[in-house]
Amino acid sequence: MTSVMLLVEEREAAARARAEELRTEAERVLAELAEAEAVLERRMIATAELAETLAGRDEMPDEPAAPVCEATEVVTAPVVGSVVPRWHAAATVEALSVDYRRIVELVEAEPGAGEGISAKGLAERLGLEAVPAKIEGVRSKAKRLVERGWLTASPTGRFMPREPIATALRTAGTPSGRGGGS
Repeated sequence: MTSVMLLVEEREAAARARAEELRTEAERVLAELAEAEAVLERRMIATAELAETLAGRDEMPDEPAAPVCEATEVVTAPVVGSVVPRWHAAATVEALSVDYRRIVELVEAEPGAGEGISAKGLAERLGLEAVPAKIEGVRSKAKRLVERGWLTASPTGRFMPREPIATALRTAGTPSGRGGGS
């Protein structure tokens, strides 16, 4: 006769294996998503470049202007739901949509000893109700800003301003990228 403990352990092992399978699948999907977002970002840039180039063609003599369809219209300001661009040295928060810009500005304005701000704190400062759905929405946006280099996150899940360029350059040669240690 099989013991109850053995049955429970078998079910636990099966659940652990299933969780690992799903974790692996999630990592694969996230990697695929990152690649798709990179392709999308390149295509959006190409579309904007093409629209700018075609907009300047009416000055050229002896060449008919190519019709520009409305889909290639250049959007000068980011819109809600737009892709968060990667941070670079010349980037300003003006490149971000309003929601993301407000999150970056709140994190950068947060006083304290570099401990950062939680997703719940961000949600409250944004004037949102402190319910799990709203907090997780803010956390998702803040994590996207971390992934794109606009913010950093502590191991405890708090969000902090991106390291200044001088600090990043000074620590670039260290093994951990954080000033020594492993």
